[in-house]
Amino acid sequence: IKAELADHSIIKGFMIIKPRGYAIWENIQQNFDKQIKKIGVRNAYFPLLIPEEFFKKEAKHAAGFAPELAWVMDEEQKEKYALRPTSETIMYDSYATWIRSWRDLPLKLNQWCNVLRWEVKQTKLFLRTREFLWQEGHCVYETDEECENETRLYLEEYKNICEKLLAIPVLAGEKTEKERFAGAKRTYTLEALMPDGKALQMGTSHNLGQNFAKAFNIQFLGRDGKKYSPWQNSWGISTRLIGAVVMMHSDDKGLVLPPKVSPLHIVIVPIYTAENKEKILKKANEIKNSLKPYSILLDDRDEYKPGWKYNEWELKGVPLRMEIGPKDIAKKQVVLVRRDNNKKEFVKMSQLDKKIKNSLDDIQNSLYNRAREFLNSNIVSSTDFNDFLKKIKNKKLVKAFFCNNIKCEDLIKDKAQGATSRLILFQQPKKIGKCIYCNKQGKALVIFGKAY
Repeated sequence: IKAELADHSIIKGFMIIKPRGYAIWENIQQNFDKQIKKIGVRNAYFPLLIPEEFFKKEAKHAAGFAPELAWVMDEEQKEKYALRPTSETIMYDSYATWIRSWRDLPLKLNQWCNVLRWEVKQTKLFLRTREFLWQEGHCVYETDEECENETRLYLEEYKNICEKLLAIPVLAGEKTEKERFAGAKRTYTLEALMPDGKALQMGTSHNLGQNFAKAFNIQFLGRDGKKYSPWQNSWGISTRLIGAVVMMHSDDKGLVLPPKVSPLHIVIVPIYTAENKEKILKKANEIKNSLKPYSILLDDRDEYKPGWKYNEWELKGVPLRMEIGPKDIAKKQVVLVRRDNNKKEFVKMSQLDKKIKNSLDDIQNSLYNRAREFLNSNIVSSTDFNDFLKKIKNKKLVKAFFCNNIKCEDLIKDKAQGATSRLILFQQPKKIGKCIYCNKQGKALVIFGKAY
């Protein structure tokens, strides 16, 4: 709130995204949108309202979203509509009329939109609100193999967004049966660890198999002249990523933003008196205009002193602060201050462009490396349930063998202070041991932890 990213709404459970927060979302959007278009995905838009009957077509999906649905009633038509919690059903109804033969495949569509999930009781800005912004991709394929490959491909693109843009390291893997998306064949996930010891799901990609195709009667004429049900996936990231950035990198002074996602790269704070104001501002503007590749703000407000401005821009997380006063002009230099470590450096004006590029790159890398070190140091293993409970209590992510039984997972959650399975690691050991809880033969090595 103080960094002016967001504010609470008068409507319970809803949030207002302010311009500085929305600018971060735009950076995420632009970066990811460019990548999916390279894969052949096109953007579209589908209605906000979904007929009640659509949810009844896929039983598991309907059951999974039933507690979260908000309804509106068309009194004239006596129709009941849900405000979309996700768009599988409304999109696939159209897909059934658009897809006729194998030549119509693959169909790759994405939409940037808002969704509404009414179940939320305890809201947290960006992390969990009743309405949030996201993208949801929905693709249709001729073969299971193509569908599976691209389901994993989109997860990899999400990983690049998290690690290269947001400087947040993530673990990639598959969800257990209990945590799988309602109606999906397989769900793949990215999980990050926040500084308070809670895991945060950063993005998911679902292989839906043929479940929705059969429920919505999506069929295509194959190359052999026979009719087939296609294979589908869906995948999404949301404004939750902004919450992750806030939690992962910030400190007691306020927000810390990775340069690649920050709306502002540099703020210039001029230091002047009434006598030399014109001269200082002229040079500050010259410097600003010479640094075209960067987003720069010259803070020339007279009503605030430089020290007040330093605190404000630290609170707002701008990666670099540039100070320039009469002594600096005399020495043909400026002072650069990094937000991530508060390191102050005197830089010759002739070397400024190169130094800024190197500093921004180093801030981006340093934030990522620090977060990576934190993640690695908080992943531990356990083979004994009492030891497992202690490590969960100590806010660790715990690797343990698991039988993948839903009842067993419910019991673990009940006894481990709400800890859940976060993911089944892609890289599995050759030998799988006994389940951490029931002591029966395990099926996979799984990471457990408390989560948002």
